[in-house]
Amino acid sequence: MCGTKLPRTTREEFSLSSDDLAEKVKQLIREGNVRRIVVKGERGETLVDIPVTVGLVGIVLAPVLAAVGVIAALVTRCTVVVEREEKG
Repeated sequence: MCGTKLPRTTREEFSLSSDDLAEKVKQLIREGNVRRIVVKGERGETLVDIPVTVGLVGIVLAPVLAAVGVIAALVTRCTVVVEREEKG
């Protein structure tokens, strides 16, 4: 055994209106410790699964946010599941 600790992962869920979806996704990406964002529809179906990496910037982020905008136009309420990497 090499003695290195594996990062611990936690999950959070937010219930949002479609109007708040794009802004919440942008906020989560800016936080930096988010590993994955999953947007689920009103019936619990996965609409988009976004793996977030440290190098996710500008050109890569634009299509993701465009997809989130389309989803927001199609649903009334959604759930955002956030997987975070805990340090230490």
